[in-house]
Amino acid sequence: MELKIESTLRCPHCGHMATERMPENACQYYYDCRGCGRLLKPQPGDCCVFCSYGDTPCPPIQLDQGCCHQGQPGEP
Repeated sequence: MELKIESTLRCPHCGHMATERMPENACQYYYDCRGCGRLLKPQPGDCCVFCSYGDTPCPPIQLDQGCCHQGQPGEP
């Protein structure tokens, strides 16, 4: 399987879309929408904003390594 490192995020509040590069060995828990400025956080059950709002899941999920976070999204 070829690892995809870009995903297009779509804001659930304003619909703004932006293609972003994903971290290859970590999840990204927060994203500031460039359209409306709202802070996006993962939806319950998702490990990161790319899995919640992107057209491509994050690399750890693509590689079937599971979620890279041990606690709740946003916790250290």
